[in-house]
Amino acid sequence: MSKVRTRFAPSPTGRMHVGNLRTALYAYLIARHAGGDFILRIEDTDQERQVEGAEEIIYNTLKKAGMNHDEGPDIDGGVGPYVQSERQAQGLYLKYAKELIDKGEAYYCFCDQERLDTLKVKSGDVVISHYDKHCLNLSKEEVQAKLDAGVPYVIRQNNPTEGTTSFVDEIYGEITVDNIELDDMILIKSDGYPTYNFANVVDDHLMGITHVVRGNEYLSSTPKYNRLYDAFGWEKPVYIHCPLITDEEHHKLSKRKGHSSFEDLIEQGFLPETIVNFVALLGWSPGGEQEIFSLKELEEIFDYKHMSKTPAVFDMNKIKWMNGEYIKAMDFDRFKELAMPYVTETIHREMDFDKILSMVKTRIELFTEIPGHIDFFEAVPEYDVEMYKHKKMKTTPETSLTVLKEIYPVIEAQEDFTNDALYEMLVSFAKGHEYKNGYVMWPVRTAVSGKQMTPGGATELMELLGKEESLKRINDAIAKLEAALA
Repeated sequence: MSKVRTRFAPSPTGRMHVGNLRTALYAYLIARHAGGDFILRIEDTDQERQVEGAEEIIYNTLKKAGMNHDEGPDIDGGVGPYVQSERQAQGLYLKYAKELIDKGEAYYCFCDQERLDTLKVKSGDVVISHYDKHCLNLSKEEVQAKLDAGVPYVIRQNNPTEGTTSFVDEIYGEITVDNIELDDMILIKSDGYPTYNFANVVDDHLMGITHVVRGNEYLSSTPKYNRLYDAFGWEKPVYIHCPLITDEEHHKLSKRKGHSSFEDLIEQGFLPETIVNFVALLGWSPGGEQEIFSLKELEEIFDYKHMSKTPAVFDMNKIKWMNGEYIKAMDFDRFKELAMPYVTETIHREMDFDKILSMVKTRIELFTEIPGHIDFFEAVPEYDVEMYKHKKMKTTPETSLTVLKEIYPVIEAQEDFTNDALYEMLVSFAKGHEYKNGYVMWPVRTAVSGKQMTPGGATELMELLGKEESLKRINDAIAKLEAALA
């Protein structure tokens, strides 16, 4: 067996779709697992679809995800250039297309758009165009005359119309198609650039790619690729087609939903390592119960033979849970570094942020959830006094008003405002009045936070807020309750 060489060959057309990220990840893991090479190739032959800055996005995404390539535009491995437009400038693709013409495996096509439109057939909502080999019948002299006259042309693959073509995919097994279904696909476009399909075959061969990983939407094109390999007399790669990724409603991932790309997920507060872990499991299973894997662990255990044929569902609840697990396991210093921007944009008063972060760390699944957990430290939000009603604690707005009025002078007299001392004080107060602890704690926590759910208990919040602010908030709560109950 030759050394395993895989490639990720994205087009610089914008943000990196989750499907493309998974293709990159699987190609990377196959190479790393086998001690092989992972190559980055930029496929920019579709000039119209290029987006400025998209190439930088590709590099940044791979870097954040931890997928370091062995060769690419920035790391020459001796089979460059690694950018298709640069290879095109060398006349590489036209040279190989002409070789196919000489072998009778391709031909010049001079048909204009008007004629091509007459070949289109509507089948339901889909328009199908199947070329009729019209220009294959032109004589060498006719072809040369048109070339000399500068008539625009494309170069098409010459596929047979009888018999079948078969190939083996590592996931889907042997697939056979009738050759009549193989359209004579364009290899070189009228602008002189190669099509994605043709450039892929040429580049994969010249770069020594042994394993080709791509989405299963390319299954139907693979027989045409194999006919090109056979026409050149080249060894075919191992094909690994990944299953489709859908949303929870089993529809294709949509940009409108806001989680179709790596950048979308980062902006929503997901960690790069979470995204990589989650995406690895979209169509592949390691077996067993474990679901949290580092990239290093994935490199060691990844076996593409355990990939699935069925569509993978992008479950937002699962990736959120996974992100929460990564946050819980994260060391505090890194958590603080990532969380502080969300804290400082929410709280503008001086407080013990380390204590606040310690309380929040185990309660969030996304960093973007932090402001919603801590905004009350800045100011008590508007709330309905019905929040003081708690069935389990047996509290009501009326009982809460009584408790807050009774506890106010006790808190005012309290000198030690640490959590433990405050807790002891409130418990002692409850016992002295023959109240249950929750009967006192619930009104106090509601008064100082104005929230149903908080990252800490009443005394933890009071310690952080300080004596002056805590008393002010309890006083405001008393006034609020009195006004509501009047």
